Amino acid sequence: MLPFRALRYAADDLAALTSPPYDVIDADGVAALEGASEHNVVRLILPREDPGTGLDRYERAAQTLERWREEAVLVPDPEPALYVYEQAAPGGHAQRGLLGALALSPPEDGIVLPHENTMAGPVGDRLALYDAVDADLEPIFLVYDGGGAASQAVQEADGTEPLVDAVLPDGLRHRLWAITDPERLAAIADDLASRRALIADGHHRYATYLQRQAARHEAGDGPGPWDTGLTFLVDAQAFGPEVHPIHRVVPGRDAGELADLASRGFAVKAFDADLDGALDALAAAGAHGPAFLLSDGTAGTLHLLTDPDQARLAAALPADRSAAWRALDVSVLHGYVVPDLWGLPDTVETVRYEHDVEAALAAALQTGGTAVLLNATPVEGVVAVAGGGERMPRKSTLFTPKPRTGLVVRDHRDA
Repeated sequence: MLPFRALRYAADDLAALTSPPYDVIDADGVAALEGASEHNVVRLILPREDPGTGLDRYERAAQTLERWREEAVLVPDPEPALYVYEQAAPGGHAQRGLLGALALSPPEDGIVLPHENTMAGPVGDRLALYDAVDADLEPIFLVYDGGGAASQAVQEADGTEPLVDAVLPDGLRHRLWAITDPERLAAIADDLASRRALIADGHHRYATYLQRQAARHEAGDGPGPWDTGLTFLVDAQAFGPEVHPIHRVVPGRDAGELADLASRGFAVKAFDADLDGALDALAAAGAHGPAFLLSDGTAGTLHLLTDPDQARLAAALPADRSAAWRALDVSVLHGYVVPDLWGLPDTVETVRYEHDVEAALAAALQTGGTAVLLNATPVEGVVAVAGGGERMPRKSTLFTPKPRTGLVVRDHRDA
């Protein structure tokens, strides 16, 4: 991790200027953020075309960034730094880590471990944007097994005055400190040099970093700021994220029907209108193996699936996958339940995603379908799969909280 000169907002009203990450904002969210301020960072990360000038989305973002620099809306810090960044819930969980420029390495080197596959469309979009603005607008999010000088520096940050201390619309208190002492920076670099980390969020952005680096090298540009990428690195043991499940929704398929089909390869137990009790039972069952909870979104019967038929499960899952991969609930769902027991194609049209229980239940009710509620994938399970060079099924994990966008930008002219 290398220090960099962060480009930061000069104004204090960060609530109106920052945003969630680009990939969790829908069209209504973009409009709301644009309405909050003419300088909201959403105008950079999700720019609109400008028919009046003929600029495409990416050119417009580049023009906007340049104008904001000229008008001192965004101002570079006076010297390079690593930044300690904290997100804290009121009276609850606090996540804290380092923001810096990470030296890039391909997945086969086993240093930065992806656990999900990427799609060409989102990578192409981010690459066109990042090339146009010549900047890293949002960090990727890594977790690692910490201890050492880096963790100590993060731990001790609140002994100094923060650069930022604000409660933002996500309800969290966000604080930012700069580390500029050369000896401390050197100790952090020495500590992190031999470690490896897991991508918690930002697989498409990391793929973008790698493609940008390759293109610059192929063009003969040599070493440069494209050899590093803006990264938020968190010690999972000291100030780590919370891990939540990403639930599924099968539109147009009755929960009772799917429970009956699942009974050919699972034990199925009914819960009458007791969602809290069923969720507790789901969590308890998850300690012993794959488990899923089916609901039609109403206050009617819920169905708990546990104890899969081991012979049928083994036959359904790919034999060339590791034991760690085959033990994941998401692997069992997408490799066994959906295609084998339910006889459905495992596509994003057939199986949709929701990030919380309430949203999954609402989507099931709206579509006349079934919510499939899951337990969270343990971090150690993600690490075991990624460490073996495998990728998990899509949308397997939700690490929270995600870094807020707009607190820092890494403009390559300041790198």
